This record gives sequence, C-alpha cells and structure tokens, in this order.
Amino acid sequence: MNKKWLTTRRMAIIGVLGGISMVLGMTPLGFIPIGPTRATIMHIPVIIGAILEGPIVGAIVGLIFGLFSIFQAVTNPTPISFVFLNPLVSVLPRILIGVVSYYVYRGFSKIGNRGALAVSGLMWLAAMAYLITGWIGLLADGSAASLAFQSLLVVLTAILGVLVWRFASKHAAEIALTGVFGTMTNTLGVLTMIYLLYGRRFAETLGQDPETAGKMIISIGLTNGVPEMIVAMIVSTYVVLALLKNRGDSNGSSH
Repeated sequence: MNKKWLTTRRMAIIGVLGGISMVLGMTPLGFIPIGPTRATIMHIPVIIGAILEGPIVGAIVGLIFGLFSIFQAVTNPTPISFVFLNPLVSVLPRILIGVVSYYVYRGFSKIGNRGALAVSGLMWLAAMAYLITGWIGLLADGSAASLAFQSLLVVLTAILGVLVWRFASKHAAEIALTGVFGTMTNTLGVLTMIYLLYGRRFAETLGQDPETAGKMIISIGLTNGVPEMIVAMIVSTYVVLALLKNRGDSNGSSH
C-alpha cells in the first residue's frame, strides 16, 4: 500500500465500518434467525465502504465480515454452521461484495440518473409484485407472524421507492442499485459455494432429499435474500446520502 492510497480518511472509515461489523458479528444483530438459517445485515457496511472509498476498502470490510461469520459459526452454531467454517463459503464471497459494489456504483453513475432511475424503477415494481403476491398467499394460508413480516417488507419497499424518487438527483438510485447487487453477490456467492462444496450434506442436515438440494438452496436464497436486499437498499441509501452531504460531495467516491 502506498501513502497516497492509505489516507487518514480511509483508515478511519475502515476502522468505523470494521467496528460496526465486529459489533454485528458478535451479537444477534448481525445474523437474524430465519428457520434453520440466518439472514444477515453485515454486508451493508461493506457496500457503504465500497461506495465511499473504493474496492479495496470494501474488500477489507468484507474480510472482517467473513471472519466474523466464521466466529459466529464456532461460537453460536446452527445445524448448518459447518459450511461457514470453510473460508470459500464464509470469506471469499464477502470480500467480493466490496469489489462488485464499487464497480456497480461507478457503472450506474456513468449511465446517469435517468438510466439508473429507470432500472431501479423496474426492480422496484418487480419487488413489489413479488411481495404483494406472497402477502396475498399468506392471507389465505399463513401464520400471523409470517403475514406481519411480509407486510413489513411491503411497507419498507414502498418507503424505498419514495426515498429513491425524492433523492434521484443525488444518486439515490445508483446507491440503491448498488445495495441490490452487493446483496446478490453475498447471497449468490455463499449459496453457490454451499451447493458446490456441501450440497448433499447440507440438504441431509436439514432433513431434505439430497436430490433436491439445488431447489432447496434457491428457496433459502429467496427467503433470506429478498429481506436482506430491501434492508440493504434502504440503509445504504440513507447512510451514504448523509455522509456525502457532510462531505459536500454528491458524486460518490473519489475514485
């Protein structure tokens, strides 16, 4: 690392976001139980770091996320925690979050506000359609807890749409889209590695037919990934807009 890259600001941001990742990793806040698996919000500091300071900062914060995923698997295990003891599952995809998030943000920034707003609008409509369809299904046959959770996701997604539209001129659409792709990198990366390395054993541990491991993993991806994506989009947009306002820089990272 040369002195030009390792600035005081970047060191401070790595420290703050890394500290947040540590707190999330050592407490139930970072890993929310959903059935036998856990949804996570620990990818959000990685996305924020990548947008603000580039892929290396994002990758370092992602490394911290991955290491604490291993820590959580050791100290607070679930039936499938054995998969997260492997760094190819728990660490590599989390490092990639920072790299992918940075280039997604820069790519949509080059497209411009209108293009990013159009793409985010289509994704928002698809998300609302998916969530409302699920909500209607739960009305007919679902628990009160599931219905309440689905209703919360619908409300949060509606709030997200208002937020992105209101702050479109300040790159809110680009930030929200980065939240989508950063989350997808985490979800797809982790679940793909689980399928490739532990597919049959993973299914057997959950009491499922090993022959249906692929379908089961896709189902887990949708169940966990959609809430993670919505939360990441909202939190990342709010936090990055606030930090850029304080910095007096509406164009994102300096890279």
